[in-house]
Amino acid sequence: MFVFSDSKIPEGLYLKDPLQSKLGKKIISHSILLMDEIGFEAFNFKKLAQAMESNETSLYRYFENKHLLLLYLVVWYWDWVSYLIDYNTKNIEDPNRRLDLIIDNIVHATKDNPTVDFVNEAVLHRIIITESAKAYHTKNIDEENKHGFYLSYKKLIQTIADVILEIDKKFLYPHSFATNLVEMAHNEIFFAEHIPRLSDIKVKNENYTPVADLLKFYKDRMLQCKQQKKG
Repeated sequence: MFVFSDSKIPEGLYLKDPLQSKLGKKIISHSILLMDEIGFEAFNFKKLAQAMESNETSLYRYFENKHLLLLYLVVWYWDWVSYLIDYNTKNIEDPNRRLDLIIDNIVHATKDNPTVDFVNEAVLHRIIITESAKAYHTKNIDEENKHGFYLSYKKLIQTIADVILEIDKKFLYPHSFATNLVEMAHNEIFFAEHIPRLSDIKVKNENYTPVADLLKFYKDRMLQCKQQKKG
């Protein structure tokens, strides 16, 4: 079973490892809940300290700023999704079936992890949908990339790209398509819930199955149909 410490979070994201203390874990837990409640723009360490009934100064001993805290959560989430994909596809030989399961895990990564009681995966999934792009759409992206902050995302994309190439070894854009599957999943959920005229997808009560169906439709058009024409 995946545990929080299994996540390959770069040390540069934090000043003090939050997993090594009760306060650090409390920061992770409450930051997820507060960010979900008020959004990343309104979120700050002063409000987080108030929600935790703690001292604001103590938070800065763990994270330099809220951007790095968000990126910490996003990196952990990418590792969690990678774990779910590895676990749920390890005995599946058919790459087409594996890609379908990968899509399901990307869209429905709300499964509760009983080994990590201080993280609400369903709430974290909502944060990823609404806030994750802000973690890497920044002016410091190149410098942060040099420090390895995005290795977990690259690993996830590589895993998906490898399966795409198993289905069609001559497919020209495996990494681009893999990235678009992940980003499209988040965008379609967000638009369906908040700007419905930008999407044909309808979601209800966090049932994101129509989004998974949409991604599989694109996958079939891009990969399976091409294979059928070759055959």
